[in-house]
Amino acid sequence: MPGLGIKEGKVLASLVLAIIYLSFISLGLPDALLGSAWPSMVHQFDVPLSYAGIISGIISAMTVVSALQSDRITRKLNTGLVTTISVGMTALALFGFSISTEFWMLCLWAVPYGLGAGSVDASLNNYVAIHYESRHMSWLHCMWGVGISIGPYIMSYALTNGTTWNTGYRVIFFIQIALTLILVFSLPLWKKRPVASQEDNKNKPDRALKLKEVIAIPGAKAVMVTFFCYCAIEQTAILWGASFMSLSRGVSAEIAASFASLFCIGITIGRAISGFMTMKFSDSQMIRIGFGTILLGIIFLFIPLGSVPALVGLALIGLGCAPIYPCVIHSTPTHFGEENSQAVIGVQMASAYVGTTLMPPLFGVIANTISISLLPVYLLIILVGMFFMYEKLLKTTKK
Repeated sequence: MPGLGIKEGKVLASLVLAIIYLSFISLGLPDALLGSAWPSMVHQFDVPLSYAGIISGIISAMTVVSALQSDRITRKLNTGLVTTISVGMTALALFGFSISTEFWMLCLWAVPYGLGAGSVDASLNNYVAIHYESRHMSWLHCMWGVGISIGPYIMSYALTNGTTWNTGYRVIFFIQIALTLILVFSLPLWKKRPVASQEDNKNKPDRALKLKEVIAIPGAKAVMVTFFCYCAIEQTAILWGASFMSLSRGVSAEIAASFASLFCIGITIGRAISGFMTMKFSDSQMIRIGFGTILLGIIFLFIPLGSVPALVGLALIGLGCAPIYPCVIHSTPTHFGEENSQAVIGVQMASAYVGTTLMPPLFGVIANTISISLLPVYLLIILVGMFFMYEKLLKTTKK
């Protein structure tokens, strides 16, 4: 590390990594709030149940826009500054949610809510991929799971202790403000990290690949659909899990909010374990283990025996989701070559956000027009599609 001794370089790398972990906790904190609070919010705003999908869709669409601009923005600024600005934008949006009195106000604040998430997600993933060992990818996303698990508990505490969903959003706002201040004071650390050397860049293409060129790479379409399906399962379960528990299994809205966090706890625990399991199992083995665990969780959701099977099912689905996202990202250089991996990862993340944008709102329409009890069927169909696309990816890119 130029300008730094070996010891100082390791200390700096550890400090920056700790800040990145903290940033991913911050990234996860707001992600499950809407799903856990919506059973209470829907009555106040007097809108159809499916309207949660509109808000979720706006957030996801803005995240796609932000992610597609992340490379350009990060080049002009740096990862630390992008992260600081993004967390600050998310904090502002959360405060806006907490003071909203009309549904259109939620839609308005959903714009900075999504814009604050996309660039930081893509920028931090790329930064860790370049500067740190692969095991940190699983643990990085475990930190996101910590954040997404804490959010519903804060919301549930607010709902069960004499306050409203507004208070839950406001508490997360104050946490995000505190994290923003920490990031501001950490900015000098990011500037001390070295830029990539010419040796690091020798295998990279002279220019960025165009979208059609990336899609034309063998296996690219299959991995795009795999990511699309993964985020469709993850975000649909997060957004509609509490409503499924409340409306299909007869659980109160307050208790359903805390139950929904079990899905996120499953992801968190699973990714903590996955970081160690990757030392023994290959990425493809980890992903297949995830598929099987999700299937088992969906089977539990089908059991119409009250809250306990559904509770177990949500936790198992979260546990199964844990290794898929980080392991697919980690295996990208193996499937597509290091010279193409950055371009392919960008397209993968865009596909993931498109899945987040389209599929949870689609289920909202199904729940509103038919029945929310169809959630297990919906998740099962997506899982089957993801399994076949991933197997096609392995077959296409097999060396």
